[in-house]
Amino acid sequence: MRNKLQSYVNAGTPMYLVIFPEGTRYNPEQTKVLSASQAFAAQRGLAVLKHVLTPRIKATHVAFDCMKNYLDAIYDVTVVYEGKDNGGQRRESPTMTEFLCKECPKIHIHIDRIDKKDVPEEQEHMRRWLHERFEIKDKMLIEFYESPDPERRKRFPGKSVNSKLSIKKTLPSMLILSGLTAGMLMTDAGRKLYVNTWIYGTLLGCLQCAPWLDPKFTRFLR
Repeated sequence: MRNKLQSYVNAGTPMYLVIFPEGTRYNPEQTKVLSASQAFAAQRGLAVLKHVLTPRIKATHVAFDCMKNYLDAIYDVTVVYEGKDNGGQRRESPTMTEFLCKECPKIHIHIDRIDKKDVPEEQEHMRRWLHERFEIKDKMLIEFYESPDPERRKRFPGKSVNSKLSIKKTLPSMLILSGLTAGMLMTDAGRKLYVNTWIYGTLLGCLQCAPWLDPKFTRFLR
């Protein structure tokens, strides 16, 4: 990871890097994962979090160490998919099918810009800093889901901007995609190309994700 990032920096490649310090998605139904995450924090004297997983420092520290002279800032992004189950509890993040069926009416995104000079460079100090950022996330989510004040529930603090996804923004893309797909399926060569792309594209995608299955890679993230 360090060598790859350093090569991008040396080449002056315009880019941004997205890191998920938790290592996996938060799922309220995976109670064993949540318990293990909370136990990990407690063992290290860190605050136990309720609505987010305990962040791991290794990948974040390596990335910042490589890119600290190449970055202007870090953006701390918190995303909430609106919707609860019948019991009023937080549910798992919606699938694509649920999005299309409008089971998730809104997505709430909170963005906090952090100047790079405010980020500690030493690993142990950064560990504490990163956990404090997740404590802030956790408090926002507790307020979002559980606030007794209806004016503060289901919203993030600060100024907000509403952005609606209208049909005129999605219809052109849908028509272009539908036209290209229909054109391919109407010919024998097109159908073969479509099937081969689907099969071999899936296999290549699985191979690309293979490092995530390597225990050494998992330990690196920690």
